[in-house]
Amino acid sequence: MLSREQIQEILLPIQDSSTGHSLVELQLIRDIMVKEDRISLSLVCLDSDEGRRMELEQAVRDRLQEAGVESVHIRLRDATEHERGQIAQKTGEGAGYPQEDRLKGHAAGLDDHQMLSEQSGINFIAVASGKGGVGKSTVTVNLAAALARRGYRVGLIDADIYGFSIPDMMGIEEGPEVEEGVIHPVERFGVKVMSMGFFIRENNPVIWRGPMLGKMLRQFFTDVAWGDLDYLLLDLPPGTGDVALDVHQMLPHSKEIIVTTPHATAAFVAARAGAMAQQTDHEILGVVENMSYYVCPGCGKREYVFGRGGGAKLAETLHTDLLAQIPLGAPDNHIAEPDFSPSVYKAGTDTARLFEEMADRIAVKCQ
Repeated sequence: MLSREQIQEILLPIQDSSTGHSLVELQLIRDIMVKEDRISLSLVCLDSDEGRRMELEQAVRDRLQEAGVESVHIRLRDATEHERGQIAQKTGEGAGYPQEDRLKGHAAGLDDHQMLSEQSGINFIAVASGKGGVGKSTVTVNLAAALARRGYRVGLIDADIYGFSIPDMMGIEEGPEVEEGVIHPVERFGVKVMSMGFFIRENNPVIWRGPMLGKMLRQFFTDVAWGDLDYLLLDLPPGTGDVALDVHQMLPHSKEIIVTTPHATAAFVAARAGAMAQQTDHEILGVVENMSYYVCPGCGKREYVFGRGGGAKLAETLHTDLLAQIPLGAPDNHIAEPDFSPSVYKAGTDTARLFEEMADRIAVKCQ
């Protein structure tokens, strides 16, 4: 029997007639249920023409039957206005928002993203890692909060489009507001946040190809009312794939921070992300060694759970500085607190002070 992911892959080539984009990429195929030899799903329709709707339904039915599915039940429904607005953002139909609401730096005759990085006055900082699981996003959200506590105007883009986690890590429950086609980021801990997670229903997986991802990322830069910023942090996906490459191309003079753990293998893999930054002429601000040690709450003794020296060796390899060594742990936050978040350390805690010291070092490097 086919899995949900296999069904989405089978239906990926079917395009919506009004936009020319894949139904799966636009998330117009919903509520897939698999039971023995029967598949049921919902097809969200943008087109009101009954003939084209029936053609689309038949195309879905034909592809599934060609794959060996005997019984296919398809429910048709019209897209809501909210869904149409989200799809317009994904497909670029919402472009042309007011000039003053975009990031500073747009000017006629020059490439949008070249202007953003070179003349906007914003410090663009991409946070990268060679592999997942090293705490890259934890470092990003706490660095952003630390910069905000220091009085800087900070924005944060969750550019890890496949593995978005920033809204959950920061305890953000509401989504961005859209007024007259302009997207307003959500603000939390003094940081303006934009994430793919705001536009995905029920934590569904993102099944998009590279061009669609690049288009969404481009809209995060150009179609969001960021206002005046001093720093815009980007939480990159791990590794050196399409999204990381898109960011390097869109922001040719952004700076970069590499996150690793003390383990030798993690540092070895992280060196690839650093090498990519160097090969694309991006300045590496430094290395952050996360999960450097565990502090015993009873005696205060440090235990080096993942070994020692990985961050320092990586910094030496990349000819840069070791910005901080962050201990293994989690914030002592309580769900009942009004400022609860699973991953942001409160001001005044030992780990928060480490991030603030790192923020100060970065601010000096960006002067």
